Amino acid sequence: MSTEFTLKICCMGAGYVGGPTMAVIAKMCPTIRVCVVDLSEKQIERWNSSNLPIYEPGLPEVVQECRGRNLFFSTDIAGEIEKADIIFISVNTPTKTQGIGAGRAANIKNCELCARKIAEVSTTDKIVVEKSTVPVRTAEAIRRVLSYNEKGLKFQVLSNPEFLAEGTAIEDLLAPSRVLIGGEQTPEGNAAVATLVSVYAQWVPREQILTTNLWSSELSKLVANAFLAQRVSSVNSISALCEATGADIAEISRAVGSDDRIGSKFLKASVGFGGSCFQKDILNLVYLCETFGLSECAEYWNQVVSMNDYQKERFTKQMVKSMLNTVTGKKIAILGYAFKKDTGDVRETPAMFVVRDLLKEGALIHIYDPQVSREDMWIEMDYTCGINRQNTPKIEESIVTSPDAYSACEGAHAFAVLTEWDEFKDLDFKRIFHSMAKPAFVFDGRNILDHDMLRSLGFEVYAIGKPFKDDFK
Repeated sequence: MSTEFTLKICCMGAGYVGGPTMAVIAKMCPTIRVCVVDLSEKQIERWNSSNLPIYEPGLPEVVQECRGRNLFFSTDIAGEIEKADIIFISVNTPTKTQGIGAGRAANIKNCELCARKIAEVSTTDKIVVEKSTVPVRTAEAIRRVLSYNEKGLKFQVLSNPEFLAEGTAIEDLLAPSRVLIGGEQTPEGNAAVATLVSVYAQWVPREQILTTNLWSSELSKLVANAFLAQRVSSVNSISALCEATGADIAEISRAVGSDDRIGSKFLKASVGFGGSCFQKDILNLVYLCETFGLSECAEYWNQVVSMNDYQKERFTKQMVKSMLNTVTGKKIAILGYAFKKDTGDVRETPAMFVVRDLLKEGALIHIYDPQVSREDMWIEMDYTCGINRQNTPKIEESIVTSPDAYSACEGAHAFAVLTEWDEFKDLDFKRIFHSMAKPAFVFDGRNILDHDMLRSLGFEVYAIGKPFKDDFK
């Protein structure tokens, strides 16, 4: 069957990037065989079932269309590497938790392990593509590992960073604003770049496929995420000023965003940014600056993360202050736990930090999110905050996951919207108000609700960057 395909691709890593990216390549390139491999049998079993391991609108339809035709998921890592022409490395590169650069530098151990496996089992020359977000010069480390194979094989290493937004990943892949490919500026490197360009060119206009040297491609990904996060922190810093002065952050964002030089995207104030990329990539950028002695540059970008931490902390403090300066023993409903709507991803989600701080204050927390499992919530809370069943007595009783928003809010003293799920806009708030303890508080961390309507029902409402009802008239 392999003779039917013009090219064979293997992707190492079946996560949020590898799975959707390879599914779309398979959909748009039916003559290319694509196989996603992973060490986790459980992960691969779910990719081969109707219950995919990640939630992403449009992904099930793409997988169903291609799986078994030219899209495959397997744990046979060695076998798939051996038969592939192009190998994508799409594994996790978490921030280091100990050692040199702890808390800032990316841990590229998984990338190196992939390179060593490729060198070990390959019997023919390969193109190896970095898809993971990595520090600048990681390609050089991968190239060195590959070059020490004892079979005389030649490997070309390319950088092809992803620019996906969770919740719209399939749309982003089908109609990308750009595809970036970096390679060595040699005849062999250029030929490898041309091969990968030919894959994307089957559906992406050639002028939107940008080619650069390796180091520019690697750094571009970090810079792109840093700029986006910077905009979020910038508008969130102004939201605090709006609350102090009586200005409205929505009106500020509209006025500023109307300037064509600035634009309107990423100017919505919120409880803070989350996800796997923004903070990790900024901290990686900070570490790079520190490594090269650029302390002022490092300090500048680190402030983006500091402002994000401040916003999350400020939101929780406002909740406690508004609720008569204590939440001890009070039920608080948390609506939304994912870091953004249309995804089940909880990595670095702002909701987790709000829940952590409310837990310290003795609140009884009931969480509802349409896509987040209790297991995923605990895993991330343990990994990022160090809170688990073993070191936090009675945590199971203090944090409850509810089947819907109404049961989460029943008997609660307050509810906080921490993810902008569309369904939260259409809740029966009159029903919720009558079911809650009084006074009933609303904390809108995403500014998606009709605050005047809620106040007319009797709620006391706090929203990010909005004037308080009685403070400014």
